Amino acid sequence: MNMPLSLSVRIAEAPCKTRLYLPFDELVALAAESGYSAICMRASAGGVQTPRDELRRMKEVVDQHGLRVSMVTADSKVPLNNEHGPDSLRDIGPSLDVAEILGCDLIRVCIKKPEDIPFARESADRATERSIRLAHQCHTSSLFEEVDQILATLAEIDRPNFGIIYEPANLMLCGQGYGPETIARLRPHIMNVYVQNHRLNDDGEDCLPTYCRGDVRFDHLPAWAEGGVDTASMFDGLSRIGYDGCFTIHQAQGIQTLDDARAFAVRCAEFVRNGEL
Repeated sequence: MNMPLSLSVRIAEAPCKTRLYLPFDELVALAAESGYSAICMRASAGGVQTPRDELRRMKEVVDQHGLRVSMVTADSKVPLNNEHGPDSLRDIGPSLDVAEILGCDLIRVCIKKPEDIPFARESADRATERSIRLAHQCHTSSLFEEVDQILATLAEIDRPNFGIIYEPANLMLCGQGYGPETIARLRPHIMNVYVQNHRLNDDGEDCLPTYCRGDVRFDHLPAWAEGGVDTASMFDGLSRIGYDGCFTIHQAQGIQTLDDARAFAVRCAEFVRNGEL
């Protein structure tokens, strides 16, 4: 496989998902030093609330380090995945502006209920005018929890520039297969790959609500740790379909020092390279 490796600013994001613990410029620099090709941008670093001049400056920083922005989550309500998550689909223009300024052609969006689908279609049509794509993460408490549901929702949206971010940990939480068979089914729609690692545990410290299974408890694990997502199966499935898009380290780490961020980024890059062999 030849997957460009992308580092999400989420590794240094506060739990509120609206700010970073570390300066954006430093995260970009350490990503470049650690062998990444791209940065995955979130509103916690720069989004619809950010002055355009600052977004242009951030783009210059990314360019100076020889990287690109792999995807933009321009509105902080999207990763919060609350009732306001789909709001940006009602007015996609500001998100399109952010992506355009950052030189990125992929935006993450949120769909919570069937009533959001017409707005997804309209937003995809507006995005097409700027050669921009929209993608939805395989995510709990959304219309993208279960594989059959994901495919049905994509068929209903029926726009070639609307796809998915394949993410195995959330599929696992929703009781779904996420290996080669699932990846083959999702293949035509995969626009990005996220990786984070969870271990199912009825007594786990963390809990997420799902539409399909109720509350699911789990533990966070480092991306490379065993006992959670079967990463060998994930890599096998991606290899079988010849996936060559971005592979994004999407782990929520809450890192607050540059040394810790650098060590984590390096270790994750090693994990991905070993998985590709």
